[in-house]
Amino acid sequence: MSEKQWYKVARKIIKAGGIPVPINATLIEILKTLITEKHLKFLQIFSKSSLTLEQIKGKSDFDEESLNKILNELMHIGLITAIPSRSTGILIYRLVPFLPGLLEMTLMRGERGAKQKKLAELWEKLFNDMSHVTQKNYDIVMAAYKNAPAIDRVVPVEEEIEVQEEIVLPQEEIKKIVEKFDIIGVSYCYCRHKKDLLGDPCKINAPRQNCLSFGRTAQYIIEHDFAKQISKEEALRILKEAEDLGLVHKAFHVRGNPELEEIAICNCCKCCCGNFGNYYRGASPISTITSYISKVNEDECVGCGTCVEACPLEIIDLISDIAVINEQKCIGCGVCAHLCPQNAIKFERTGLRRVFIPAPIVTSN
Repeated sequence: MSEKQWYKVARKIIKAGGIPVPINATLIEILKTLITEKHLKFLQIFSKSSLTLEQIKGKSDFDEESLNKILNELMHIGLITAIPSRSTGILIYRLVPFLPGLLEMTLMRGERGAKQKKLAELWEKLFNDMSHVTQKNYDIVMAAYKNAPAIDRVVPVEEEIEVQEEIVLPQEEIKKIVEKFDIIGVSYCYCRHKKDLLGDPCKINAPRQNCLSFGRTAQYIIEHDFAKQISKEEALRILKEAEDLGLVHKAFHVRGNPELEEIAICNCCKCCCGNFGNYYRGASPISTITSYISKVNEDECVGCGTCVEACPLEIIDLISDIAVINEQKCIGCGVCAHLCPQNAIKFERTGLRRVFIPAPIVTSN
């Protein structure tokens, strides 16, 4: 197959959604590491990002046995998912975007072979490539990100939420999210696993297996060995452990709509999270949905600096021995409030709001 065909399929995958990534030699090498030319030829039938089995049959010349084989191979790799439509129940085969999507699928089993190490190195190189592109075309790229929808929603630490009785918040509390689902999966944190493969392990030694998935998404990735099923009690234990370590809960929703149900929750540390890492390297902004903002009670604050160290976005400073939060950049994660030894930081509910923080300008680029 010609190089042109690899680039053509890469464009199809990018059109499936997610964060825009540069179509370059690094991205093509990721594809070549994951799939064969047979897979490449088959993927060209995806004239759009999702097809039913009948539509696939109409576009391909495979017999049924061969078709099932190649679909199962691509699902095992993580390049395609097959989840029933909510409205019709018909199985829909979808291309998986590069970010978020294929990155997670390629690393969430926790495998440690030469192939996985190569993929980790390629993903890291792609992130550096993204940083170079962003820094070179900063204004254009930031405008594009600002006009695009946010990918995730920050879910605050449950025990720090102060809700008056008349307010119903079915999606704001972690426990409420977990209790909604009968099927829950846990998989390796792909970000921490990537760092392990690169020889740069998590600085706080956060758990490796603490990414949660829910409902139909969980069922799919459990069936395809990307995750294992756990109980609601185990999920709550994992989330409590994450909170005590100062990790940020990030919820992902159906079609990226925070009004729809959650499909996954990541528990992110500053040193490993791909989103935070790409922000600090100047590749992409912070663009997220939240419902809370942190406020400091100056009378209670003793200026210990715990919140300054804990904040994943480094937006808290000590001024005259009092913690001061940059509220325009606060993502309402609750880490500062949860870890404050004086209980001097509380939440205020804002309603759903988007926080957009442009990537820093990195002079080394």
